Amino acid sequence: MKIMRKIIEIDESLCNGCGQCIISCAEGALQIVDGKARMLAEKYCDGLGACLGECPTGALRIIEREAEDFDEEAVEELLSKRDEAKRHPAPPVGGCPSARLQTFAPATPCQTANIPVQLGAATGSALSHWPVQIRLVPPSAPFLKGADLLIAADCVPVAYPDFHRDLLSGKVVMLGCPKFDEVENAIQKFTEIFATSGIKSITMAIMEVPCCGNMRYIVSQALSRSGQAIPVQEVIISARGERLRQGGVPS
Repeated sequence: MKIMRKIIEIDESLCNGCGQCIISCAEGALQIVDGKARMLAEKYCDGLGACLGECPTGALRIIEREAEDFDEEAVEELLSKRDEAKRHPAPPVGGCPSARLQTFAPATPCQTANIPVQLGAATGSALSHWPVQIRLVPPSAPFLKGADLLIAADCVPVAYPDFHRDLLSGKVVMLGCPKFDEVENAIQKFTEIFATSGIKSITMAIMEVPCCGNMRYIVSQALSRSGQAIPVQEVIISARGERLRQGGVPS
């Protein structure tokens, strides 16, 4: 039933999709859709405006209009379903193993000592989780929580022979092609990850080729929209597998 009451209104022309309002909305009434904050349903919004102070562009305001009544039970059900989904992520449609979430325990010192070692050979995989492709990793993946994140162009592991030892060890990795992947989709995904996962640091590993520069844009846009100040380090690899440069990136 609709009644006259206070409710949030979103000016999409001002919204930059930063996601700050989503974090501050205890009822879970808001989400980012196509790069803009949207209300899931009127019944989830209590109209109190806790999200207003977090909006950096002033895109949110409280108005009074005819709207569906606030439903506290519906909110509790919504939040309960989200919590359950985070604890038990749904398998991908069709059950494709490539997108099934997995976390790998690190090798024990005994296991490491028993890996056959050849002169000049790597000492084993440093990969701690699956999947690794940007398109397949959900923002709610448990291995992202509080992680040191490695965002790498997918040519880097092929070109750089010490990728596991020098770059991947101790980090959660997300791989993608900054030339062929959908840029806006990647920005939206990283925006949600940066806003909700408590990422501690970002290492961005890209190739020297110009098209890899898109990864800088993706990461910088996602950081801006998320409103998070996460330290970023950039590593550039040559086509011959040499580390050309490594250093911090201004936030």
